[in-house]
Amino acid sequence: MMTNLFSVFDPTTSMNLSMNWISMIILLTIIPMKMWIIPNNMNFMMIKLIYNLYKEYKIIIYNKTNNHIILMFISIFIFIMINNFMSLFPYIFNNTAHISINLTLSLPIWMMMMMFGWLMKTNHMFTHLVPQGTPNLLIPFMVFIESISNMIRPITLMIRLTANMIAGHLLLTLLGNMGPKLNFLFLPMLIFTRTILLMLESAVSMIQAYVFAILITLYFSEI
Repeated sequence: MMTNLFSVFDPTTSMNLSMNWISMIILLTIIPMKMWIIPNNMNFMMIKLIYNLYKEYKIIIYNKTNNHIILMFISIFIFIMINNFMSLFPYIFNNTAHISINLTLSLPIWMMMMMFGWLMKTNHMFTHLVPQGTPNLLIPFMVFIESISNMIRPITLMIRLTANMIAGHLLLTLLGNMGPKLNFLFLPMLIFTRTILLMLESAVSMIQAYVFAILITLYFSEI
């Protein structure tokens, strides 16, 4: 029995160990080996997805020497998308609804970009603190505001992904708890509503992974 709605996001198990985090890699362990053999439909779909993402990220990062960075952003997108989709299955732990996981993804990447920018392109980073055309009187305030907005970027990335994943799962949990209390005549309507919400959550899972990866790409393009 749940003590509160957020109990579904509790990382502990019956053995008092955080074994639920294993679900982050469970998909890689259950995929049959034939799925990795070329050619097959799943492999073609993955290559098509990676190619489309590569073209889109290449428009944002136009430097030809940054191909390896684009592959890193694509890997982040695929990792988040797989974990978001896995959380929609019954009895699968929702990893991306936790601040600890999302902050672990956003903070190191942001720190890497900041260290690279300030050490290798210091003048370029300073110019970003003052937008073009800013009056001289507002320059100190703009530097302060731009510095604060830059520092909270990993926090906003973390909160955006966490809040969007929690919201949908909480709504599904609320509707699921209504099932035993509803009249039998209203059960088909409840099942239909949950099916629509599950389809919406499937779309949100991909959209949030894309938003997370595209924002990191945009932040990198400023350096």
